[in-house]
Amino acid sequence: MRTVKKTKKNRKWLQITLIIILILLIGIGAYAFYIYHSLTSAIDTMHQPIQRELSNKRTEEIQLEKQEPFSVLLLGVDEREGDKGRSDTIIVLTVNPTQNSIKMLSIPRDTRTDIVGHGTVDKINHAYAFGGEEMSMNTVENFLDIPIDYYIRINMEGFKDIVDAVGGITVNNNLEFSQNGYTFKEGKIDLTGNEALSFVRMRKEDPNGDLGRQNRQRQVIQGVINKGASFSSLTRFDDIFGALGKNVRTNLTFEEMTDIQSKYKDARHNIEQLQLSGKGQMINSVYYQIVSDEDKQPIIDELKTHLELN
Repeated sequence: MRTVKKTKKNRKWLQITLIIILILLIGIGAYAFYIYHSLTSAIDTMHQPIQRELSNKRTEEIQLEKQEPFSVLLLGVDEREGDKGRSDTIIVLTVNPTQNSIKMLSIPRDTRTDIVGHGTVDKINHAYAFGGEEMSMNTVENFLDIPIDYYIRINMEGFKDIVDAVGGITVNNNLEFSQNGYTFKEGKIDLTGNEALSFVRMRKEDPNGDLGRQNRQRQVIQGVINKGASFSSLTRFDDIFGALGKNVRTNLTFEEMTDIQSKYKDARHNIEQLQLSGKGQMINSVYYQIVSDEDKQPIIDELKTHLELN
């Protein structure tokens, strides 16, 4: 009898920790009805639909129930009082359930590109300031020539609440540096929410510039995934749901989240990180990252193949 109870408890633990993993990767997984009432308030707050026509990169709407590959744009936004802010973290995720894999591409925030719907050529992170999630999706879609099906926006100032809610994270730091009064040693280090935020924001001391910053951003995301997967109790989930509800917005519906949890969850075990290469250039006294078509095309081809568009 005791073994049966322990097995049931372990199953609950695995199902609920999966929710934390998927919200940071491919949306929220909400599979078990016993946590439905705990999730309802957070999901209602997080859900933010947008008015957007079917992408011209697709011939018909994506159908998650049929386990079709899909893409998500993850935006980490620094919100400012009286200002919508800019998306300083831009990550594209493509998810393929047949291959049980996820590809994760960071786009440098200073990348120069057409801002779709604004009629300008500017830094890609300005798309959010000009037109929110919709313009960001359209701009990234045009830049990568792939459909962007969903978005997840995280308030980076509040991201520290998510890190604290999971009890802190562990990352493998390859560069010793100081930021905001914190010193980050090389090797494996434990981070609180405030420390994690400072860890991802440092750029000037990094010899790799924004590329190094992108790597730290991915490490923090991976750190939350790892910590979420290691939970041995359910005591923190009220804090976690509260932190997600306050700091995350997405156009994913509850039904889509359920489909993702039940049909795509194995993809989280195989995450491949892709990297765009570009060159810094001053144009009209403004610094940009210039990504050539030649450098970008192999990444585009890989993402299209992963989305089964070829």
